[in-house]
Amino acid sequence: MGDRVIAALWEFEVAAEQAAEFERQYGPNGAWARLFRRATGYVETTLLRDEVRPGRYVTIDWWESAEAYDRFRAVHAAAYEALDTACEALTIAERRLGRFASVTRAP
Repeated sequence: MGDRVIAALWEFEVAAEQAAEFERQYGPNGAWARLFRRATGYVETTLLRDEVRPGRYVTIDWWESAEAYDRFRAVHAAAYEALDTACEALTIAERRLGRFASVTRAP
């Protein structure tokens, strides 16, 4: 990995009754990570649960470069949209926090 490792961050609000399934689908071995693994340049997914605000999660999807992430989004757009639609019922709300460059280290 080079020094241009990036992370795509998303924030989710999840109802208590959907939390377990959400964690399965959005965790490091879930459906999203399996989709990302189809692409060259995917590194790993981190799932964070807020300890103060119940039902709030953040995902961090690590990529070797912005180019790798952009290439994945272009090549796998249909599969991405299909999975997003399939997982819609698991969340109350979702918000893209952005794409960030790693300053200190790669995962």
